[in-house]
Amino acid sequence: MPVTLLLALVGVVMVGATWASVISTLVVPRTSRDRLSRGVDRTVDRVYALATSRVRDYATRDTRLASQAATTILAQLALWLMLLYLGFALVLQPFDGRGFGHALAQAGSSLFTLGYAGPDSAPLTVIDYVAAASGLVVVALQVGYLPTLYGAFNRRETEVMLLTGRAGTPAWGPEILARTRFGFAEDDDGAVMDQFYLQWERWAADVAESHTNYPVLTRFRSPADLSSWLVALIAVLDSAALWLALSPSRAPAPEARLALRMGFSALRSIAETVGLDVDPDPDPDSEIALSYEDYLRGVERITSTTFPVERTPEQAWPDFRGWRVNYESVAYALASRLDAVPAPWTGPRRTGDAPMAPRRPPNRTPTPYEGSDS
Repeated sequence: MPVTLLLALVGVVMVGATWASVISTLVVPRTSRDRLSRGVDRTVDRVYALATSRVRDYATRDTRLASQAATTILAQLALWLMLLYLGFALVLQPFDGRGFGHALAQAGSSLFTLGYAGPDSAPLTVIDYVAAASGLVVVALQVGYLPTLYGAFNRRETEVMLLTGRAGTPAWGPEILARTRFGFAEDDDGAVMDQFYLQWERWAADVAESHTNYPVLTRFRSPADLSSWLVALIAVLDSAALWLALSPSRAPAPEARLALRMGFSALRSIAETVGLDVDPDPDPDSEIALSYEDYLRGVERITSTTFPVERTPEQAWPDFRGWRVNYESVAYALASRLDAVPAPWTGPRRTGDAPMAPRRPPNRTPTPYEGSDS
C-alpha cells in the first residue's frame, strides 16, 4: 500500500507539472520558462538538424525544415497527453485494485473519452471525470492556439514580402539603399523612408511580443523562396545603420534610430527566449564579425546608384560598427540556430553554406514603337 500511495503522489505531481506547462505555454500571455516545451523544441531541432546535416542544397533543406514547426506543436501535444495518461494511471492505481494494467486502461478510456472502462466507485468516478476534462481541455487549448500562431505568422510575412522589391531575395541591407531613388522632389523615394522605418519599428515590436510568447513561431519558415523574417530584419537594421553612418544629414534620423533600437531589442528578447546567451549592453567600440572588405563591397553597391554620400567609407565605418555591434552577434546566433537563408552579412550557418547574392529583377521597359518620340 505505501508503494501505491507513493506512486499516486508521483502521478499527482506529473499531472500538476503537465497542467503548469500547458497553462504557461498556451494561456498566460508572457514569456514562458517551461522546461517541457523547451525540451520538446530542442529534441525536435536536433532530429531535424541531424536529418538535414548532409543536405548541401539550401532549397532542399529549406523544404525539409518547413515541417519543423508543425512537428514541434504535435510533439508538444503528444507529450502533454502522454504525461497526463501516465499520471492519471498512477493516481487511479490505489483505488482500482486490479493492477497497473487496468489502471492504464481506465486512464486511457477517460482521458480520450472512449468510455469502454467505466468506474465502479466514487473515487474512480471523480478521477475519471477529471481525466476526461483534462484531455478535452488540453486538445481544445491547442486547437485554439493555432489561429493565434497563424495570425502572427501572416502579419510577420506581409512585411517580409513587401521588402522583396526593396531588398532583393535574400534581403541585403545595402540593396535597400541602392534601390532607393534620390533626385528631384517628385522623383525622390527618400521622402517615404521615414514611414518605412516606422513601419519596421512597429513590425519588430509585434514580432518581439508574439515570438517571445510563442517561441515556436521562430520555426515557421517564410513561404517564399530565399526569404526569412530574420534576414529581412537584419537587412532593415543594416540599411538604417549604413544611412546614419554614410549620410547623416539626409537620413530619416529619428525614424531610423527608432527602428534600430526596437530591432535589436526584439532580437535580444527572442534570443533569450530560445535560450541563447545575450550581451545586454555591448561596447560600441568592440570589433564586429563583418569584415571591412565586405563592408566596402556593400558601400560600393550603394554608391553605384544615386544615393547621396556625405562621408567616406573610412569615416563612416566607426559609426556603422557602433550600431551593428548591438545586434550582430545575436542575429548571427539566431540565423545559425534557425538555419535561415544564407544571405550576405548574416553570419555563418551550421552547414557551412556560402552567402547567396540577392536576386535583382531586371529593369524592363517597353520597346518604343516606330515613329514615337521615346
